[in-house]
Amino acid sequence: MAGLDTTGSNPDVSLLYDINGLAEDSPDWLAKSVAFVGEYGLLLALVLLVVWCWWGQRKRGALDEAASSVAAVVWAPLAAGIAVLVNVPIRGFVERRHPFKDHDGLELLAHGKTDFSFVSDHATLAMALGVGLFVANRKFGLVGIALALLEGFCRVFMGVHYPTDVVGGFALGTAVVLLLSPLAMALLTPVAKAVGRTGRGGWLVWAKPRGEAVAEFPQPSASASGPDERDLAA
Repeated sequence: MAGLDTTGSNPDVSLLYDINGLAEDSPDWLAKSVAFVGEYGLLLALVLLVVWCWWGQRKRGALDEAASSVAAVVWAPLAAGIAVLVNVPIRGFVERRHPFKDHDGLELLAHGKTDFSFVSDHATLAMALGVGLFVANRKFGLVGIALALLEGFCRVFMGVHYPTDVVGGFALGTAVVLLLSPLAMALLTPVAKAVGRTGRGGWLVWAKPRGEAVAEFPQPSASASGPDERDLAA
């Protein structure tokens, strides 16, 4: 799949030229800004969105609820990493060259691309993070998915990917998140609960109210305390 129709009759190529043509018609500062956003900015924004979501999910009322919510947030970046690993053999099998190597007249906004084009790593990462956030929290997930769609547009705008490279990345990222989510949650939730019960690392999972520790783990009375008894909330 190294070459495609260069006449423009291929819808994938036609859409590539239409979207990339916007870069040629844009002011230089705008095109460079979109290139920076598409290469680094949107992925950074998604990472910060994951951190923001994690911070909020810790504030659930009970440890069990907080642990399952935090586990879902943790699954988002893990799924993104797995999706990129799955993409390695796909790219090697398909061996599709980047469009700027086979088509003239493209406005190339990112240089140094020496790997294969299908599927887009950026689109895969972005959509895996977005869908993973949606599993954890719908509001954050909708924002994440919107950022992922914008990432896909930027990759075509920059001239480094065909539209189908982006769609393939979206499909791969979504599939990894949703298909492996039940297994991931079954494994991550008990770990999150265990961390939440620890004294020093518990804040990573559960930002429990001060009174909550007393309610769930009552302090032993002075008369009943023995040398082997410990405060479980500590």
